[in-house]
Amino acid sequence: MNFKLLSLAVSGILIVGVPVRAAAVVKMPSGRAEANSMEFNSVRFPGAIAQNVDEQTNIRVYEKASPAVVSVDTGKSNGSGTIISPDGMVLTNAHVVAAGGTVNIILSDGRKLVADVVGFGEEGLDLAVVKIRNQNNLPTIPLARPGSIKVGQQAFAIGNPFGQFQGTFTVGIVSRIDSQRGLIQTDAAINPGNSGGPLLNSSGELIGVNTSIFTRGQGGGNIGIGFAIAVDKVPAFLTAVREGRASKVAQRRSPFGNKSPQKVALNGPALSGLLTEKSSILPADNSFFDLYSFEGKAGQQITIEMKSQEIDPYLILLGPNQREIAQDDDGAGSKNARITVRLPADGTYTLLANSYQAKQSGAYTLELKASAPTSPSRAILQEQGALVAGGPVLPSDKSLYREYTFEGRSGQSVSISLESTDFDAYVAIFGPNGRLLGENDDASDSTKNAFLSITLPATGRYRVVVNAYDASGRGRYALTIR
Repeated sequence: MNFKLLSLAVSGILIVGVPVRAAAVVKMPSGRAEANSMEFNSVRFPGAIAQNVDEQTNIRVYEKASPAVVSVDTGKSNGSGTIISPDGMVLTNAHVVAAGGTVNIILSDGRKLVADVVGFGEEGLDLAVVKIRNQNNLPTIPLARPGSIKVGQQAFAIGNPFGQFQGTFTVGIVSRIDSQRGLIQTDAAINPGNSGGPLLNSSGELIGVNTSIFTRGQGGGNIGIGFAIAVDKVPAFLTAVREGRASKVAQRRSPFGNKSPQKVALNGPALSGLLTEKSSILPADNSFFDLYSFEGKAGQQITIEMKSQEIDPYLILLGPNQREIAQDDDGAGSKNARITVRLPADGTYTLLANSYQAKQSGAYTLELKASAPTSPSRAILQEQGALVAGGPVLPSDKSLYREYTFEGRSGQSVSISLESTDFDAYVAIFGPNGRLLGENDDASDSTKNAFLSITLPATGRYRVVVNAYDASGRGRYALTIR
């Protein structure tokens, strides 16, 4: 699941939406999971004696700022936010609260309060403000002076990674400033669920609003490259909110700008393309990409190959709901890319023909092949069952679950479908080594059924977890693995 650039709300990404969950299993609302071996950078030991100036600064910043950092729960996704006024104005990301209406705000002391979404950024600015009801004496975080951010200065992030670990504190530096896009790059560890939380300086002032991460592979977690909207963009937006001029509706911004994809046919002739400085640019790493689209059918297995002698090809496939289906770097051997997946739904799919590195120019070929939709006779496993009271539950949210296993081989392409008319289905798959390989909540915007398509990394026994999205989920289901 997870793009080069992920937005940090647990349910979504800047380029597409993504969910997460866990091995053993620590489950994250609407989204993610991590193994129980996850390490926490934010553990504070009361009474600990600071050993050096850096440690003293860390403790001081956290104790000063953390009371004003909140968790934002929309019921479908989780993010973070910063209280910026005593009467309850909370600054967060637009993609966290894009549905508008009301949300729940969980304060650092555990209190849950109702808030109204009151304004969104315009022209692609991923900011929003929500107003907590009936408050007048809340702790706040001040804004740093615009233009005061320097590469190399210390940077501190506080938030609710994976929607589960509120108050997590991580430390790094400002790694880079992208003045053109108004972004701060930092190596402070931030993850899905940190969306909307503050990036702070050593005085405990807000220098940015955490918004996205650069990542590769299936995990979707931090690899030391995160992005925050610079504080320079904030004052004008807050003025518009206070004066009632801010948009009341989230503006959906296409990750492709005004670029329209080239429509292609599955099983058509190989295509020739050329990445140049005139191509579209992926914001995460300044790599060039061309955009294609095709019509697909649920259950259809497709193979996409991108080959080149001049660049290192990279493929990213998005589903009809613009959520990631798959990505690949070197799957076709050498530096060529290949994606083999079974499509989860009928609809229009979007393909990015990309390069692994920034600003690589060169020619490439692209070939798309498809098989007919899968026949039921090819099923590896077909099970019907029910989630009922008294069954096993995940400790993180008390939702019911069942487990199934199957034998898989390295390189085998499998699809997992979990259908229910009784509850919001959630499915996850773990490899022979116990690591989470993929998980899904909704196969598309129009269904609560879950679907996963994945190429198995090794030969061995795989574990599939059938789960309900929340603790209220009960009823019958059908699980099919092909």
